[in-house]
Amino acid sequence: MAKTIFKTTEKSNFILNMTEEQYSKLASRGLIAAMLAVPLFTIIPEVTDKATYAFSAGGLAVGGVICMILALIALIKKYIGKGAVLPVCAMGALVGWGVVSLINGYDLNISLYGYPNRGEGLLAVLFYFGFFTTAAAIKREKAIETLINGIVGVGILNSAVSLIQIFGINKHYQFISMGNEVMAASGLSMSPIFLAMVLTLALSAALTGFVTSENKVRRIIFICAAMLFSFVIMFTYTVVGICGLVFSVITAVIAVFAFKAPKVRLVSVIASASGAALAVILVFMGAIGNITEYRTYDGRIAWWADAYMRASSSGNFNSNVINIDDPVDVYTYMNEKTIDIIGKNPMTGTGPEQLAFPQVRSVGELTEIEDIMTANDGIFDKTYNEYLYTAATRGVPSLIAMALVLIPALIMGYKAFRRRKNAEAFTAFVLTLGGVLMFFISCSSIAYAPVFWAAAGTACVSVETAREKKAADKLAKKNAKANKKA
Repeated sequence: MAKTIFKTTEKSNFILNMTEEQYSKLASRGLIAAMLAVPLFTIIPEVTDKATYAFSAGGLAVGGVICMILALIALIKKYIGKGAVLPVCAMGALVGWGVVSLINGYDLNISLYGYPNRGEGLLAVLFYFGFFTTAAAIKREKAIETLINGIVGVGILNSAVSLIQIFGINKHYQFISMGNEVMAASGLSMSPIFLAMVLTLALSAALTGFVTSENKVRRIIFICAAMLFSFVIMFTYTVVGICGLVFSVITAVIAVFAFKAPKVRLVSVIASASGAALAVILVFMGAIGNITEYRTYDGRIAWWADAYMRASSSGNFNSNVINIDDPVDVYTYMNEKTIDIIGKNPMTGTGPEQLAFPQVRSVGELTEIEDIMTANDGIFDKTYNEYLYTAATRGVPSLIAMALVLIPALIMGYKAFRRRKNAEAFTAFVLTLGGVLMFFISCSSIAYAPVFWAAAGTACVSVETAREKKAADKLAKKNAKANKKA
């Protein structure tokens, strides 16, 4: 008999009576909606100057609320596997210590909601907990496959907008300096660097899906998507984009041999390389902007075009201190300064999204936070190493909590692949590994984080193999027979 509360109808108590299969189906769709919410809401500030990127944060809030509800259902129904308890609890600790950091931060409002045009305050971290926990509670392979399809869908949406930015209207990244017109793509991710991170996961999912899928239509969609992603990722002009492309191609080659797929499916690697090569050729032909050579522009994009011009979250770079055209010099400088900031307040950090605050030298008569930041040359609000950034803004305990989430997720993802030996487990592990590695050379954003934390949560799922299910059913029948005799 179905469970009810206070003599209400069975339909009104669907949560109590929800099966694992029903939850998995609902969770995968909820996660896809959450991953799409930020880019869809970002369309508004991309097409009009009358709206700010607070709309993007609103999209995160919509997706976050959906997944917090789903995470609560998973906890109530005890769908979290035993192995996932540690990373889920560690994710909770990440949120909990974030509260301590918030209280001790420079600005309570920014600590909670995030910096204007960034939106990654403590509320965002709470929503990431919802994404991760919801994904970790999925119990069906089909639901994981649906989620992987959704990740590819996020990549397609971002890439479609990127094509407009490359060949047509580019609001923020047409120029990365006063004289260089590069038409850099940011899609609906707000920065070319963040787009490169999103496309790395989407490209890995598409290539792996093409190699392992037996569905012809799905393979056609995925190989076309892979070519598109590879083409667009080169127009981010970033180190993380190139590294992401290489990582994705390597995973595709490994997938061919790991699953003993037909060697002809290595054509996906050729397709991906062709897309990337076409992008570079167009640049050398002078067909894009006013440049005739291909190179990366990490420093100018991260510091000038994004932080200084778009988000007004940092000052202009100081050319006497760093070589803005040398990514190594820029990232090394940012990391060294961030380490100094960590040393001054290792326990609670600066407060969420307030890395620039201790760098501010003068305020004068300025009252608006954006004016204060842009008036102080040489300061920056993001270091492109998520681990250092987490320790600096939310304290070393938050970094430890993050490690207790990511390391078990990687271990569980690898073990799940070895045990289940299917494409879903392999893809979940690969996406988690890619995200963990990218965090060494990039940082989180509200456009990228929902995709990554959903993938990381999926690496922690506990799904029964066909053999395990058969053995469990056999044992259940045996016990039922024994009880009947008794």
